[in-house]
Amino acid sequence: MSFDLNELAALDLWRRTIVSSVRLDAPDLTARQMSLLLTVYLTPPPHTVRGLSETLKVSKPAITRAIDRLSDMEMVRRKTDVEDRRSVLVQRTVKGSVFLREYGELIVAAGKNLSKKSE
Repeated sequence: MSFDLNELAALDLWRRTIVSSVRLDAPDLTARQMSLLLTVYLTPPPHTVRGLSETLKVSKPAITRAIDRLSDMEMVRRKTDVEDRRSVLVQRTVKGSVFLREYGELIVAAGKNLSKKSE
């Protein structure tokens, strides 16, 4: 299955995915929280506040707030770096992995519905 995706179709795919997420009562993440979560899960570890701040071009306090919220939801966890006790590592959790896998499934389903619509 392949289809061309213009700007409006991309926005519709995003809308369909978000609507599906809302209907499932999935956690309501901000764009910053989602980008941080995806970065932690899709790029090789280790992940630190400083590293995430540099990668996402967002201030360290903003990253810390996003990590606080994601930690509260058990999507990520903090662990002190044994090699540098001043540094805190941000790690994946099972709950975060499950959330992102299910979100990926929502995107795939929305994409399939969008491609059927364009046929």
